Amino acid sequence: MPPTESVLTDQLAMEIARLGVVGVSSDIGTLRRVTELAPQAVPGCAGATSIRWALPDGDERPEPLASAASHPDLAEIVDRQLARRHGPVFDVVGTRTPVSSADILAETRWPEAMTDMLCRGVRTFSTTPHLNEPVLVTLTLYGVSPRALATGQHALASLLVAQGSAAMSNVLQYGSVHRTAVQLQEAVEARAVVDQAKGILMHALGCDADEAFAEMRRISQTRHVKLTALAQRIVGDQGLHGATGHATDDGAG
Repeated sequence: MPPTESVLTDQLAMEIARLGVVGVSSDIGTLRRVTELAPQAVPGCAGATSIRWALPDGDERPEPLASAASHPDLAEIVDRQLARRHGPVFDVVGTRTPVSSADILAETRWPEAMTDMLCRGVRTFSTTPHLNEPVLVTLTLYGVSPRALATGQHALASLLVAQGSAAMSNVLQYGSVHRTAVQLQEAVEARAVVDQAKGILMHALGCDADEAFAEMRRISQTRHVKLTALAQRIVGDQGLHGATGHATDDGAG
């Protein structure tokens, strides 16, 4: 029986949309969800696998970072292909173009990978890449009868992997922006503590801001204490007596 047309149900549309929401799932969770939804999106698809690849600089080959499979037998197909570092998925990653086979009994490329598929009941497959820098994802669809994956009926699968790779890319960018924001916040807070500590020293020592800061740097270096930690001690009123020998001497005079 030829495969029927793809149908985008309300539930499937909601599941695909959720893939693009940052924070809903981890990278691995998104990859798994893409793999689970693929058989629902493509008629004739009995299962799927997906791989997220690292994109190195220069001429080095992309390396697999994580993979997901809708069935343990399909996971074995991927694992064996990755272990050999040869097969259709590597050709797809190398050329950034899809590959497929309508009937792997007649397929002469990748004999080892085709044997793995035949041993696990697969008769047809299609692998598609999607690049959303810095994320590269490949999605492989499998069918159990020849020509089960009809050409031109993979639009929803393409949408699925595109949405999934976009979500992973967004998560990476969000994480980078969040780390930068945290670092900036910490820097602002540290500067505020240092300025407060300088004010305390200026009042206690009768000096100006530059002299107070120079004194803090001297104590930080001689006692091997970070400037921010020293400022926190001064502000915390462990004080001029507990934190600075120089200030104690002046204060005693």
